[in-house]
Amino acid sequence: MRLRPTRSLSMASTLSGFAIAASVADSAFAAGNAPTPNPGDTAWLLVSAALVLLMSIPGLALFYGGLVRSKNALSVLTQTFAIVALVGVLWTVYGYSLAFGDGGSLNNYIGGFNKLLLKGVDASTNAPTFTPGHVIPEYAYFVFQMTFAMITPALIIGAFAERIKFSAAFVFIILWVTFIYFPIAHWVWAAADPNAVVDAATKLAAATTEEAKAAAQAELDTLTSSVGWISGGLAPWMKGVGALDFAGGTVVHINAGIAGLVGALIIGKRIGYGREALPPHSLTLSMVGASLLWVGWFGFNAGSNLEANGTTALAFVNTMVATAGAALSWLLAEWAVKGKPSLLGLISGAVAGLVAVTPASGLAGPIGSLVLGLIVSPISLLFVSKVKNFFGYDDSLDVFGVHAIGGITGALATGILVSPDLGGVGITDYTNIGESFAGKYDLVAQLTAQGTAVVATLLWSGVGSAILYKIVDIVIGLRVAPDQEREGLDIADHGERAYNY
Repeated sequence: MRLRPTRSLSMASTLSGFAIAASVADSAFAAGNAPTPNPGDTAWLLVSAALVLLMSIPGLALFYGGLVRSKNALSVLTQTFAIVALVGVLWTVYGYSLAFGDGGSLNNYIGGFNKLLLKGVDASTNAPTFTPGHVIPEYAYFVFQMTFAMITPALIIGAFAERIKFSAAFVFIILWVTFIYFPIAHWVWAAADPNAVVDAATKLAAATTEEAKAAAQAELDTLTSSVGWISGGLAPWMKGVGALDFAGGTVVHINAGIAGLVGALIIGKRIGYGREALPPHSLTLSMVGASLLWVGWFGFNAGSNLEANGTTALAFVNTMVATAGAALSWLLAEWAVKGKPSLLGLISGAVAGLVAVTPASGLAGPIGSLVLGLIVSPISLLFVSKVKNFFGYDDSLDVFGVHAIGGITGALATGILVSPDLGGVGITDYTNIGESFAGKYDLVAQLTAQGTAVVATLLWSGVGSAILYKIVDIVIGLRVAPDQEREGLDIADHGERAYNY
C-alpha cells in the first residue's frame, strides 16, 4: 500500500523509528484493536478524487481541445472522455488488483488477481495511510487511485493529436495501462502497511524469549523488505534506491511524456507540419482547461498525503506557489525572447509548474517550490521551441516538453529541495511519526537515487510503449488516411463536428 516517499535508511535507524512509532501509536491500536477511519481524512480523500477527475474531464479535455484545429477539436474531447471511461472500467475489473493486489512470487513485478472484480473489497475494508494507527476506507483509496490511472494515459494523446485513428488510440490505451501503467503503479505505490510494521516492531520490543524475538524480527524483515520503490525499491532493479516521489512525477508525468514522444515519432508528423501554420483554434477553451487543471491539481498533490494534516497543507501551498512562479517565468521568458507575452505561454508555464512540483509537493518547502517553478518553465520552453525544432519531431501539444521534461526536472530537484537546509522536510522515517533523520541526507546519494528512478521509468515506458505501438500498427494501423486527416478527425472518425458553422 502506498507510503510517504522516503529514502532507504540503515536498519538501525529504521528500527529506531519503529520503536518510537510503537511508543507513540494510538493506545487502541497498540492493544491490538483495529483502527477506524477518520471522517476528515475520508472526506478529504473523496474530495481529492473528485478534483483529480476534474483534471481529466473537463480540464485536460478543454486544454487539449482548444490547442488543436477546429476540425479536430471534437476528436480530442472524445478521446479524452473515452479514455476516462475505459480506464475506469479496466481499473475496476482488474487494474486495481494488478496495481495493489498480492502477486505472490511475482509481487516484486506485478500485483496479483486476488482483488479481481474488487474481490474482498467492501465498505468495511480499510487501507493504511502514512501514520500508524490510521486508516482510510479502501473504497476511498480505490477511487482516488482510479482517477490517477484515468488521467495518465489521457495525457499521452496530446503528443500525436490530429492524426491517430480513434480505434488505434482505444486499443493502445488498453494495452498501455495494462502493461505499462499498472506495473509501474505497483512498483511505486504498493508497499507495506505501516500499521503492520509498527505492530511487528511492538512485538519485537515486547519479546522476552529468543524464539519470540526471532519470530518477530522475521516478521518485521518480511514487511520492511517490500516497502516500495519510494523507500528502496519493490522491483528488484530498484532495490536500495530510495527515490522520492510524493505524488507521481515518475509514474504519471515522465511515464506519459515519454510514451507520447515515442508515439509521435512512430506515427509521424502531421500533414503540413513545418510548412504551414497549425495554430490552436481556441485559446479561450485552453485557458479554461488550464485553470481547471490548476484547481484539480490540489487534489492530485495534497490528496496524495491520504490524510488531512499539516503535510497536506504543505503540499497544497507548494502546488500554489510553484504554479504561480512557473506561469510567471514562462510569460517573462517568452516576452524577452519573442517580444510579446502570450496567453499560450502563460498557461503552458502553469502546467509545467504543476508537473514539476508534483514529486516535491509534500517534501520541499514553499520557497524551494517557488524556485522550482521559476526554473522549470525556461527549461520546458527550451524543449518545446528550440529542441523540438532542431530534431524536427511533431509533439503536437508538447506532452514531452512539458510533462516528461517538467517531470524529470521536478524529480531531480526533489532530491535537492528535500534538504532541511533548503527548507525541505528532511529524510524521515516512512511510518510518519515525525522523527527526523535529517543527518542521513546525502546530496549525491539522493540525486543518484532520483536519476535512477527517472531512467528506469524512461526505459520501461519508452521501450514498452514502442512495442505496443508497433503491435497496434500491425493489427489496426495507427494513422488515418491522408484525405481523412485533411478533412479532420471530427468527421472522419466520429461523423460530427465540434462547431456547426
